Amino acid sequence: MSAARINYVELPACDFAATRAFYAAAFDWALTDYGPDYACTTTGDVDLGLTGDMAEASAAPLPVIAVDDLEAAEAQVRAAGGTISRAIFAFPGGRRFHFRDPAGNELAVWKAE
Repeated sequence: MSAARINYVELPACDFAATRAFYAAAFDWALTDYGPDYACTTTGDVDLGLTGDMAEASAAPLPVIAVDDLEAAEAQVRAAGGTISRAIFAFPGGRRFHFRDPAGNELAVWKAE
């Protein structure tokens, strides 16, 4: 597997409109909407995603790690002692899975498609 790095952080946003407006105003960030309850920056560096769908949102900020081979990354997470908390699924722009590390922190791993 090539170098993996955190390139995205998702935040739960129970008041989606207010949270989106806050980040746009506080930091002059341009956010792209992907449906009525998801928006993100698209700078290509470490981007921020906001999810207003509380059924889909994590309970805390969710670091997201970019990889070149999603299945290989999942196998390595399992082999290292991680627990898969959400199996591989597709979303607009790619596929990902969620896992918990030995300390209980939830992270996601994704591959652009």
